[in-house]
Amino acid sequence: MTSPAVPSPPARRDLWLAYATAPFVMGYTDVFGLLTPLYATSLGMSATEIGLLVGARSALGVVLSIPAGALMDRYGTRRLGLFFALGTVALAPLYPALHWFPALLLLQCVVGCLVSLIVSSGQTVIALLGHGEARYIGRWSATARLGTTVGPLIAGAVWDLGGPWPAYAMASLWGVPLALALLRLREPASAIGGPAAPPPRFRLRDALPRLSDYTSTFALLAVPTIAITIVVIFLRNATGGMQTSMYVVYLRDIGLTGTAIGALFAAVEIAHGVGAFFSGPAVDRLNPQWTLVATTALAIAFIAATPLLGGLFALLMLAQVARGLCQGAAQPLLFSIQSKAVGRHRQGAIVGLRQTMNRVAAILVPPVMGVAADRWGVNDSFLIVGAGLVAICAGLALAVARVRHFGSAPPTP
Repeated sequence: MTSPAVPSPPARRDLWLAYATAPFVMGYTDVFGLLTPLYATSLGMSATEIGLLVGARSALGVVLSIPAGALMDRYGTRRLGLFFALGTVALAPLYPALHWFPALLLLQCVVGCLVSLIVSSGQTVIALLGHGEARYIGRWSATARLGTTVGPLIAGAVWDLGGPWPAYAMASLWGVPLALALLRLREPASAIGGPAAPPPRFRLRDALPRLSDYTSTFALLAVPTIAITIVVIFLRNATGGMQTSMYVVYLRDIGLTGTAIGALFAAVEIAHGVGAFFSGPAVDRLNPQWTLVATTALAIAFIAATPLLGGLFALLMLAQVARGLCQGAAQPLLFSIQSKAVGRHRQGAIVGLRQTMNRVAAILVPPVMGVAADRWGVNDSFLIVGAGLVAICAGLALAVARVRHFGSAPPTP
C-alpha cells in the first residue's frame, strides 16, 4: 500500500474567486426562501398552498441534481454554474406577474431547480479547489453566510418599501455578481484532466439524464459513512424547510414585518458563519459521529420550539442564533467527510447526491407542515413535525454507534 500524494495548495487567485462566489451562491436560497412565502401570503393563499409552493422549488432538483452533478464531473462546474446563474437572473422578475397558483407552482419548480444547481456547482468548486479539506470548506461556508445574512435583510426591506416587483428585481440582480465572478474563475482540475485540458465537446443529448448516472451515484450509499451523512443532510435541511414555510407564516401572524423576519433569517446565517469559521481548526478534536448527531438534534429542537417562545422577538432571535451555531459548527466536517470518501472524479456526484436529499427534505417538510397547520393549527405544526424529525435523529444515533472509523478517508491502494 502506498501513501497518498500530498496535494499541492490551491492557487490563491482561484480560492479568492471561489470565496467571492460563496455569498451569492448560498444567498440565493434565502432570498427566494423569504420572498416566496411573503408573496404567497400577500395573495391570500392557504397554508397548504404555501407549503406546496415552497416544496415545489425542490421538485425538479430531486430528479436533476444527480445528472447535473455527473455533468459537472464531465464538463466542468464553472461552465454549468454560469448557465444556472444566468437562468435565475432571467426568470426571477416573472414572479410578481403571476397570480395564478398553478403558474407560480411551475415557475417555482424551474427557478428552485436552478438555485439548487447553483449551490451544487459552488460546493463542487470549493471541494475540488480545496481537495476536500475542512479548512477550505469552512472558510467558503463562513464567507457564504455574508450572502445568506445580507440577502434576506435586503429582500425583506425592499419588500416593505416597494412590494413584490422591486423585491424580485433585487432577486434577479443578486445573480449578476455571481455570474461575473464565475466568468473570471478558472475551471478547477479534476481527475479527468488538468486545468489546461479542454472539456469534452458538449452535445445536447448529454443534458438528458442517464440511468448510469443514477445507479453509479446511488451506489455510493453502500458506503456506511456516505449513507449516514446523507440522513444527516436530510434532517439538517428539514429545519430549513420549516423556516421557509410555516415559520414565515407564524411570524406574519404575530405581526412581524418583512424587515424583522429578514433579521431573524439573517441571525441564523451569521451564527452559521461563526460556527463554520471556527470548525475547521477544531475538526481534528471533534468526534464526528456525535458532533453530527448532537448538533442536528439541537437544531431541530430550536426551531420546533418556536411557538413555545411566546412570540417574543428576543427569544426568537436567540433560538435562531443557537440553531445557526449548531449547524455551522458541523457543516464543514460533514462536507469534508463526504468529499474525502470519494475520489476527485466523483465530487460532482457526491454533491448531486447531497442536493438530492436536500431537495427531498425541502419537498416533504413544507407541505406536511402546511397540512398539519390547516388541520391542527400553525403552532402545533411545529411540534408535530419536530417530534417526527427528532425520532429520525434517534434512529440515526443508533446507526452511527454501530459504524467504526466513521468519517475517515478510505485507504489508497
